[in-house]
Amino acid sequence: MTGPADRILPTWRADIDGRSVAVYDGLMPEPELLKLWAVLNRAGFTRTEIARPDTAEHRHWATEIAVDALQRMPFLAPTLAALADFAPAQRYRVYRSYVNVAHYGDMLFTHTDAHPDAGELTALWYICDRWEIEWGGETVFYDRTDDVRAAVTPRPGRLAIFDGELRHAGRPPNRVCYAPRFTLALKLERAND
Repeated sequence: MTGPADRILPTWRADIDGRSVAVYDGLMPEPELLKLWAVLNRAGFTRTEIARPDTAEHRHWATEIAVDALQRMPFLAPTLAALADFAPAQRYRVYRSYVNVAHYGDMLFTHTDAHPDAGELTALWYICDRWEIEWGGETVFYDRTDDVRAAVTPRPGRLAIFDGELRHAGRPPNRVCYAPRFTLALKLERAND
């Protein structure tokens, strides 16, 4: 979604205990999205990712994206444009990028992406050619009392940007879904230059 002078605007935004999550749609051209989706369907994933140290025996499927390769990726420019809306007074740099894949029956745990007061953000892309409402797979965000306060539906090419200290969990697809749930994450820290 765009606004005055093609400024990027969120589809919706939520505040949870003073921390924000914003959702952006339509930022990646469909041909680029479909190319990326096709690549991920052939990519090699390893069971190396963990949500929290206490759940380390339950590893998640992931594949890393080299940070120095990001300049050639179709999702970087729209991510940076959305960041300018989400946090206009601060510059960020990507320090890690990877893709998670989840299928029906996987267990995905609640976690935060940043240490307290780190000031980090996460940009999370949903990479799929289509997604049905009955398939589930939402990313849910919790308040300090562990109540769900926001949920992001995985729609093709959707981007969610959120404060890395927000407790959240990706939910695996429901039994009726045979498609993989790909989420492409960019972890962002404040740039001090």
